[in-house]
Amino acid sequence: MKVKVTPYDALIIVDVQKDFLPGGALPVPKGDEVVEPLNEYIAFFTSKGQPIFATRDWHPENHVSFRENGGLWPKHCVQWTEGASFADGLKLPPDTFIINKGDRPELEAYSGFQGTLLHSLLKERGVKRLFIGGLATDYCVKNTVLGALNLGYTVFFLEDASRGVDVNPGDVERAVEEMLLRGAVKATLDDLR
Repeated sequence: MKVKVTPYDALIIVDVQKDFLPGGALPVPKGDEVVEPLNEYIAFFTSKGQPIFATRDWHPENHVSFRENGGLWPKHCVQWTEGASFADGLKLPPDTFIINKGDRPELEAYSGFQGTLLHSLLKERGVKRLFIGGLATDYCVKNTVLGALNLGYTVFFLEDASRGVDVNPGDVERAVEEMLLRGAVKATLDDLR
């Protein structure tokens, strides 16, 4: 499948943060493998003059998703900590739009659209198609893709630039199935070249 990047397209990089990489507070297995392909997507979108957005978990100390507060996860991506910073080696251009999510103590946010300005910023720029990859396939990538589809965007799921947690074996596979079933299209760097 050949995909031509148009003036109506944007790249969305989901949560490629140190706490989600091997050795981090909430590591995604092989999460570091997304950095190189994402850098290639970044270079590609930059060369076309198309906008790049990067979401990040930006949790307060007392966030509802943390186990100590009754949530599912160990404490991760706490605002202003090293773990919340983007992966070393991820080459985000200076004009990348940074989207903070989960930045209110009481609000869980798996989608980059939940409680953020992402949709407004995309609309302002006339964006109609989104290319989405990052971490983790079965949580924040999936929910960002589904959120985008619900808002009427055409969505390409960047299979070669996403990795999942697979808390329950098969979660990643099911997440990909659900995204495709709801209308997302799988794409890789080869499809854009």
